[in-house]
Amino acid sequence: MKKTFPLKIPGKVDARVVEAVKNDVRKYVKRERRKPLPDGFTEWEFRCRAGADAANAMPCQLPELGPKIDEVANTGGAQVYIEILAQPGQRSGQEPV
Repeated sequence: MKKTFPLKIPGKVDARVVEAVKNDVRKYVKRERRKPLPDGFTEWEFRCRAGADAANAMPCQLPELGPKIDEVANTGGAQVYIEILAQPGQRSGQEPV
């Protein structure tokens, strides 16, 4: 998913818009985790980037996305860019099946 979410929508409370963005991110991750894994892999790994726009997006871990969205919203940003790419990976300490 590579998407720019608006954080300011006329007629909506900004805090609710931020929560809606976080909810969309959580739904996307849950949907990606349900996809079947290719043979020899044990889990999905997510490569994430977040920032005010695509040019300024910084790499981060999946649990850090929520605070990054809050950070952009608290600085007065009108939008937030989220990039999440799912890749098959190995759980550490496990052999492929």
